[in-house]
Formats: sequence, C-alpha cells, structure tokens
Amino acid sequence: MTTTPAPLRYVYAVCRPFDGVLPEGAAGITGEPPRLLHHGDLVAVVDAVPAEAFDEGPLRARLEDLDWLAATARGHDAVLASLTALTSPLPLRLATVCRDDSGVRRLLEEGHDRFVRALERIDGRVEWGVKVYAEQPPARRPASSEAASGAVGGRDYLRRRLRERDGRKEGRRRADEVGRTLHERLSGYAEAAVLHPPQNPRLAGDTGGVNVLNAAYLVPRERAEGFVALTGDMAQADGVRVELTGPWAAYSFAGIAEEDAARDRERREEGAA
Repeated sequence: MTTTPAPLRYVYAVCRPFDGVLPEGAAGITGEPPRLLHHGDLVAVVDAVPAEAFDEGPLRARLEDLDWLAATARGHDAVLASLTALTSPLPLRLATVCRDDSGVRRLLEEGHDRFVRALERIDGRVEWGVKVYAEQPPARRPASSEAASGAVGGRDYLRRRLRERDGRKEGRRRADEVGRTLHERLSGYAEAAVLHPPQNPRLAGDTGGVNVLNAAYLVPRERAEGFVALTGDMAQADGVRVELTGPWAAYSFAGIAEEDAARDRERREEGAA
C-alpha cells in the first residue's frame, strides 16, 4: 500500500509579528488561507502544499509550465497584497519550499540577520511601479477611393512615411524627456529606486506604445499621496502614457539591506586604508 507523502511548506514572506489577522477570504496558491508560523522575533507566512507537486523534481518540471507558473504567481501576489495592508512583509522568491515546520524555522534562523536588516529597511514603506510609454499612432492607410484612383503616388507615399517616422521620433523624444524628469522627481519622494529593463510590449499584450521607463520606487507610506499626485501631474504630455501601479510589497527591494551592508563595509574599509 502506498502512502501519501506529508505536505511540504510553501513560504510566501517573512515579517515582524503584527497585530491583526489576514483578511477573511485571503487565499494563497492552494485556495486556502495561509498561516503564520512564529519563531523568535520573526514570522513566516506559510501554506501546506502537496509533495507530488512541490517536491524538487515535480516542481522543476512545473516551473516550465507557463500557465501553472502564472497561476502560482497570482496566488503568491494575493497573499503579499493582503499582508501589505497590515505590515511591511519581505517577499520571498516564488516557490520557496521547506520540508516541514522545522525546515521553515531553520530558514528563519539561518537567514535571521539578513531578514532583520531587510525588514528594518522596508518597515513602513511600500513599492510603487511607474511605466512611461511613447504612444505609437497606427500608420495611416490610403482611403479606398485614393487607392482605386491611384491618387497616392510614390512621392506622396514616401512623404507620408517620412512624416510618420518623424512623428514617432518626436513622440519618443517627448516620452524620454518625461521619463527622465519623472524619474528624477519621483526619486526625491522615494528612499530607493530600481530601474528595470524596458518591457517588451508584445509580452505585456500592449501594442500601443514603446516602454521608455520601467521603474520601481520604495516610498514611505506617509509620502504616498504626494508620490501619486506627482505621477498624475506628469502624465499630461501629448503622445505619452504614464502607468502607476501599487502599492505593492517591496518585491524589487528584497535585497536592498544586503546592498546597504556591502556599501557600509566598503566605506569602513576605505576609512581604514
């Protein structure tokens, strides 16, 4: 007789102990509410997941399944969104899995100092995402009457194409200028910023523009209103689209405490030299 392997532990995030509970109905990747595993001065947010799907071998295969990966990411993000309404969680990498509760406690113990530094850095802060696009108007096609009569000759066609090209270049120039100015001003509200590579519009299902700024900002909660208002003020340029998303858990800044520590070490070493 075969026995069903014991469930594994999927870990969404690490946070400080906090008052309150996750909102009713908050469900993770299993469709059930996650639970809080307290260990010392840290809390892991965990879910029990089937070993046949999340053990090392099956998980490696499932990570190649884009539909499964997208569904898992949605459940992961839903839990982090619920946590962000209550505290400042440190997101863990998608599909962080431990064998059992003891494994989760070992994870917290071995990473304790790193987790604490990161939580201190993001405490009271959230991530906002900002994208700037140069909108690309569709190329004008000759009207059927023009095409039928041959009214659009070779020179007219070339002139029109040149105007369209120049229009796209001017739109891109405006969007680049808005992106640079917006990033500079938003960085003044934020405590840290990350510039991500421009997003491929085909991957995002967006054919209406070229992404010229794809940035994330770590913003204290009390500055959020001004941050959002500034983004709206800068979204008025013709042919430029600005998208604001958030507030999110600090996904883009999970390693920022390690970067701060490395810079501190470098400064100490330079001072001692």
